[in-house]
Amino acid sequence: MNCHMLAAKIEEIEPKAELREVARLCLILGNFVDDAHQLHDRQTLMAAWRDAGLRLQQATDQHAAMTEELESLAKSDPQKFSAEQVWVLIRAIKVQSQILQLYLGGTPLDV
Repeated sequence: MNCHMLAAKIEEIEPKAELREVARLCLILGNFVDDAHQLHDRQTLMAAWRDAGLRLQQATDQHAAMTEELESLAKSDPQKFSAEQVWVLIRAIKVQSQILQLYLGGTPLDV
């Protein structure tokens, strides 16, 4: 399975998907399985599609929530950060790690 073949399969599943979306899904799905050849099997592809979609949605939701916290935190004086505010920053790093893991593969930070 190469990127072109996977993109064709994605376009079959989501015919209205834009180029960037297809490319993003190729990357995520490619990182989601140990062997890209597993994605030849439609059942395996659909299971990976669902699982990757759930992980991406979870990471997106966490990112949105974390963005709100960080915007609030940015308005305060860093020299007066409480322990809770420092934990907000650490959680933000973890959320970013989870998102990067979806795109780059590997293991997210465990905080």
